[in-house]
Amino acid sequence: MHLGQELLVLGVLLLIAYVLGRLAKLIGLPTIPVYMVVGLLASPHVGWFPLSFGSDKIELIAIFGLILLLFNLGLEFDQDEFFGNIRRLVLSGGSYIAVNMVAGLAFGFWVGWGTREALVIAGITATSSSAIVTKLLIELGRLANRETPMILGVTVVEDIFIAIYLAIVSVVLSGETDPIPVIGKLVVAFLFLIVMFTLARKGGALVSRLMRTRDDELFTVLFFGLAVMFAGIGEILGVTDAIGAFLIGLVCGATRFRNRIETFALPMRDIFAAFFFLNFGIGLDPALFPTVFWTVLAACAMTILLNLGAGQLVAWINKLGPQAGLNTAFILHNRGEFALILATLSLGAGLDDRIQPFAGLYVLIMAIVGPLLASNSEKIGGVLLRARKKTGDTADGHRDGPPRGSEEIALMEAALAGDTPERRSVVTDEFADDLDEEADSDFTEANTDDVDDLDPVGPDGDALVDRAAEQAGQQSDQRATRQRDPEY
Repeated sequence: MHLGQELLVLGVLLLIAYVLGRLAKLIGLPTIPVYMVVGLLASPHVGWFPLSFGSDKIELIAIFGLILLLFNLGLEFDQDEFFGNIRRLVLSGGSYIAVNMVAGLAFGFWVGWGTREALVIAGITATSSSAIVTKLLIELGRLANRETPMILGVTVVEDIFIAIYLAIVSVVLSGETDPIPVIGKLVVAFLFLIVMFTLARKGGALVSRLMRTRDDELFTVLFFGLAVMFAGIGEILGVTDAIGAFLIGLVCGATRFRNRIETFALPMRDIFAAFFFLNFGIGLDPALFPTVFWTVLAACAMTILLNLGAGQLVAWINKLGPQAGLNTAFILHNRGEFALILATLSLGAGLDDRIQPFAGLYVLIMAIVGPLLASNSEKIGGVLLRARKKTGDTADGHRDGPPRGSEEIALMEAALAGDTPERRSVVTDEFADDLDEEADSDFTEANTDDVDDLDPVGPDGDALVDRAAEQAGQQSDQRATRQRDPEY
């Protein structure tokens, strides 16, 4: 096989993606739209590259990217925090999803492309990109905000919703019209979900024993093989390969090897996911963009306006103010990988050809506009609400400057667990000074020597700092001990 020219073009594409990705990060944009644009440049419909480089050349690699995206999503899903705060999370996340799904489904019927297309459009416009949301929270320094537990709770519920939604959509897209086979496929799909969720909840110790090996190479082959195998099982059972990968990731995340798997899986996810988005861009035809342009603009306007209302609703449920609702709305309306997954499924099911350019253009616009609006949400709130934010004011939990590496994980976990903003403020503002001294002296000695100089907020403030610091340390030990980079 003579693949020299294809490899050359592919290498050039990845280098272009690197350069454009660096430029995008300078203005706070995620790399998802960058990879799609690079793939669009390589599309045979554009003709900018002299070689014909069809998507079939990297289709299998792109499938691995899809599998690893969903595998890591399941791997990072925290069951303890979800079931420990299930009532509050379901109420907040369920309200947000319900509002967006109803409006998205109505919009899909209004477009008039078909019933199955309407169901896909509803999924595309209704769910946020949990990866972009998480990354923005870190980069904007909002992990200590009062609305952050609410935002993270919505993304957790969305992860569960995606699993159930994909199971239903896969049956609908199968083209079955006889109700008995449809009901049978739905029963099989939900049994698969229940069995895997139960195994993840109850069988962590058993799976840990089965995965025990000291050899890093064999360990990597093991979890990657499991992801691919269960993706195949999901496809055979009719719940899609994506859900199979998500569920085995959920099971692996319940084992004691979760941190070790993440160490090897995240770099693999990043490179293979780049191929997935690149492949999606290659399949886009810019000539079809004018046919969906006004539809996409209407969808983007609907998403932004609808999220303003949904953000205020969720903030009201959690007894937060209008500014917290605006911050929530502008963070959560970022769309990304799930929309492209649905478009890929619809293409394979033979749905309307306009679904793919609709999803591609919609994600491109929202992935660019979303971070820009999120980074300026407080300024927009100051104009809309006629309220001036004082520098350093913690009324809405705002803090100056982004959190540093080791704090980010503890703050993320404390936020999702629902810790009070007062405690998180103490941990952030007072305990951060001790973290700077940790590299030069023993942590306990530093606390003992400097405890009189800290002068916390009250007579019992020292104990509060110590308890909060100890809790954050225990949470970090129980979960990942390094900063994750959730790009997707």
